[in-house]
Amino acid sequence: MEELLQHIDTLVRADWVNTALSVVVILIITAIIARLITRFLRHLLHFNEEKNLPSSTIFVNIARGAVWILGVCVMLSTSFNVDVTAAIAALGIGGIAISLGFQDTISNLIGGLQVSLMRIVKPGDNIQVGTSTGVVKDVTWRHTTIRNAKGEEVIIPNSIINKTALVHLPPTNQVSVPIVVVTDGSRLDEVAHAIERTAGEAASSIGKVTKDPAVSFSAITESGFAGTIMFRMADSRTTARAGDAVLRAVAPLTRTHTTKDQPEGEES
Repeated sequence: MEELLQHIDTLVRADWVNTALSVVVILIITAIIARLITRFLRHLLHFNEEKNLPSSTIFVNIARGAVWILGVCVMLSTSFNVDVTAAIAALGIGGIAISLGFQDTISNLIGGLQVSLMRIVKPGDNIQVGTSTGVVKDVTWRHTTIRNAKGEEVIIPNSIINKTALVHLPPTNQVSVPIVVVTDGSRLDEVAHAIERTAGEAASSIGKVTKDPAVSFSAITESGFAGTIMFRMADSRTTARAGDAVLRAVAPLTRTHTTKDQPEGEES
């Protein structure tokens, strides 16, 4: 019995036990800090979406990676007495070869930071890159994910977005209805207000309207005043039905004729 206790005591006092315990403790602390920072950044980016930074996960991934790298460096220095600074300096030459091997990864990472920090692309944008068109779902450290009209998710490397012409399309929930109004020019404002009011009622009967209809005129043609009714729906799936309902509702208002006063003494 005494020999067994002695063996246990020797085992507990061994250096590898202390090393293993320190490694486990440091990794647990690193995991907790990484999780807390991830939650904090997700909340910060969500509430800051319209101010400074878009709510892309690339920033969360970079912060989480930085925490883990720092944690591993602390573990190597504390548990294994490794001079991290000297090790990094020794890897300087090898780092060139590593960077060449990860050239595409580094290019995608830098591309993702550029499009996110400069707000070129952010979640919710409707974009076209080459032959791919869709709504941006997320920008990660490696690629940008968009969802097309068929519901398919398209993965585009961030470096491709930096090298290819990017087209920002109107939001998928935006509805544009072209119209031609035939009326006396002096009553154009009156007719426009009536069209906006009627269009709002028609669109609301289909679904929730996030931006009220607005009429803008762009040209005078032989047929009348050419313009457009623009509004936005909460659900992009209702845009076609809303556009049809608005067009049917405002059609009678686009043909408002006035009758000139007849000269005195002229019989009607």
